[in-house]
Amino acid sequence: MREAIKLANDNIKKGGGPFAAIIIKDGQIIAHGTNQVTNNNDPTAHAEVEAIRNAAKKLNSFDLTECEIYTTCEPCPMCFGAIYWAKISKVYYGNTKEDAANIGFDDHFIYEELDLPKEKRKLKMIELLRDETIQTFEAWKDMPDKTEY
Repeated sequence: MREAIKLANDNIKKGGGPFAAIIIKDGQIIAHGTNQVTNNNDPTAHAEVEAIRNAAKKLNSFDLTECEIYTTCEPCPMCFGAIYWAKISKVYYGNTKEDAANIGFDDHFIYEELDLPKEKRKLKMIELLRDETIQTFEAWKDMPDKTEY
């Protein structure tokens, strides 16, 4: 965790956000990431996502089951989802989501939006051409040599 804290502090000095994450496998650091949202003009470039991308590339696998992540803040909804999709086994975090909200990084509205029916969300969700798009799911389901994830 102290290495993640150091990375976060260094990232602030470089104009990035105050977040960093490290991924550990077998007691060794295999990847890290820092918040690069403003530096890269990429709203998905959160520290945890960057660390996951780097770990997956290093291990040549999308399955990080044997890994743990140390992050300087409780993951936001996007990072939380990415950690689940990566199948990381454990999350250690420093600051809470309430601490993040106190300095302007408030994602509480996303949790609230997810609980609402689609028609009541601020972001309009419009189903379109489902009868055509479902065919791609059917093709995937019927593919005998697909890589499951």
